[in-house]
Order: sequence, then C-alpha cells, then structure tokens
Amino acid sequence: MAPSVTAADSNTVRSEECGGPQLVRRHLTLHGQSMSYLEAGQDSAGPVVVLIHGLAGDGAGWRDVIAILGRHTHVLAPDLLGHGGSAAPPDADYTVSAHASRLRDLLRALGHRRVSLVGHSFGGGVAMAFAYQFPERTQTLTLIASGGLGPELSVALRIACLPGVCLGAHTLSRLTPSWVARLAHRGVSAVGLARGIDLDELARGLRALHDPGGRRAFLCTLRGVASWSGQRLDATDRLYLLAAFPILLITGRMDRCIPQHHTERAHHLLPGSRLEVLDSGHFPHTEHPDQIAALIVDLLHSSGHRPATSRNPATHRAAPKTIPTPRGIGTGRSAS
Repeated sequence: MAPSVTAADSNTVRSEECGGPQLVRRHLTLHGQSMSYLEAGQDSAGPVVVLIHGLAGDGAGWRDVIAILGRHTHVLAPDLLGHGGSAAPPDADYTVSAHASRLRDLLRALGHRRVSLVGHSFGGGVAMAFAYQFPERTQTLTLIASGGLGPELSVALRIACLPGVCLGAHTLSRLTPSWVARLAHRGVSAVGLARGIDLDELARGLRALHDPGGRRAFLCTLRGVASWSGQRLDATDRLYLLAAFPILLITGRMDRCIPQHHTERAHHLLPGSRLEVLDSGHFPHTEHPDQIAALIVDLLHSSGHRPATSRNPATHRAAPKTIPTPRGIGTGRSAS
C-alpha cells in the first residue's frame, strides 16, 4: 500500500536553531482512515524508536522526550486511532490487539522492519501486544507505568467506564470558570490526592474529549481494558513470552493511577529486565523527560542498538555526543 503523506504542520515543527531536532507532524491514510504521527531524527541514522501514548493522550505528550531522543534516534510518536489528530471512526476496532496490528501496518507502510517500542500506561499494553504478535519486528521494549500488569486502577478511570460520566466530566470542565479550576488544582495538589503535573495531564485529556467521535473512541478503548472493578486485561501470565527482548520497566513512586507494585511484579516475572522507580506520578516522561530519554538510550546501547551521534552541526553543538546514563535515578535494579 502506498501511504499518502501530507506536508508538515508548521505548528508542530521545532527549529534546529533552537537546539532541538526538527519535529514534524505527518498524516497518512491507512485502511481508509487518517493516521497522524510525529517524527524526528529521520536523518540521524539511529535505530527507530516508537513512542506509544496512553488513553486520551496523543503523540504530542512525548514532545520533551522526542526533543532529546531525536538527536540520536529516528523517533515516531503516533496518535492511536481515536486519539489526537488520527481519525475516530464509530465502527472501528479499538481493542489493544487491534491498535497493535494497526501500528504494525503503519510501520510497514513507512518501511520500518524492526523498532524499539516505548509504551506509557495503555500504550504499554499496546506495546506488549505488538511484541507478542510481531516479535520479528520488535527490538527492545520499554514500559512506563504500564497497564495490563494487575487489576488495580484509579477510581477516576473506573468511574469513567460508567455511562454518561465522560460527557458530564467534559461539560463540567468546560463550564467551570478558570479561577475555580486553578483553585481546585492547588487544593488537590496541596492535600496530596494527586500531583500537579498529573492533574495537568488529566485536564489535557478532558480537553481531548470535546469531540463526540473522540469521546466515543475513548470509551470503546477504555471499556475494552477496564470496568468499574478495575483492569479487565492481565498480561502477567504471558510475560514469559517477552523474556527474549531487552526490557526496561519504569514506574513512579507517587503514581495514583496504576500502582508501583504492578511494575515491580512484572520485573520479578521477567528475569533480565531492568527496573527503574522514579520520583514521579503517572507521567514520568512528562516530569523527567531527560531521565526517561537517557534510560531508553542506555537500553539501546546495552542491547547493541547504538543510537547515532548527530551529524547536524547546529544540533551537535546543542547536545552531547551521547546522552549520559542517569545516576541516582530510582532503584537502578537489574535482575541478572
């Protein structure tokens, strides 16, 4: 299939003169549906790294990580179907396996045979499904606060599964005066119910639900993996199928959405995996993008997929030849 790629959206291009790689948003038609993705570092000669966002997110949530990784690797950050700039058809299959298959088709259309996958939250489940289904296309696997590793789930997402809740939450957020929202934000953060940055990402997710099609796609996706009682899918009984891949597991000590112990249990079930526990909430890549990028690069180095040194002089002056491996981050535990 010959994909149709549009010109770059000027609103999503990062100038190299600003010290970062060129970040371009592209669109192609896949199985008759528009798919949107961010791309950077295509001239880096480095390995291909695919960043997969979580529920109600999009590829733009990885922008700070892309700004670092794009100097050394070829980065792709797709908007999953029903999210961001991608289409949200009412009759589409929004299951985890369907998202994984669609990602395979996107990569095949772009001519990429093997990639390193990085998945956050729901995107972690998609990354695992991709590795299960298409091991020949998988090089390394990084799971950040991944779903599918245990039954517990935040009350907010469990409530969101109920009829009418998403529409009501969106309507309430749209009608609430900004000063009330700011006051509530400070209050919730002050009493420790949620971290400020997690609340910011939640608000961003609510804004993404303004479109009825996107809201319908979100609910179809959410109800496929969760219910009022918690997560419906549990991949821990199949983790042994991933043992052949270099795997990095990252979680946040203050994650109120998916408990830290889910990732720790996966680490124990995956001998040879590396575990990092960061001082963060549910969005470590937003709180600590430099550390996340360094950990991914270190995984690529240790697995033999060496990132490239930037060949562009402007970018080279703005970045070190290699991203240093972080010191004193989380546990730094690695099973032998």
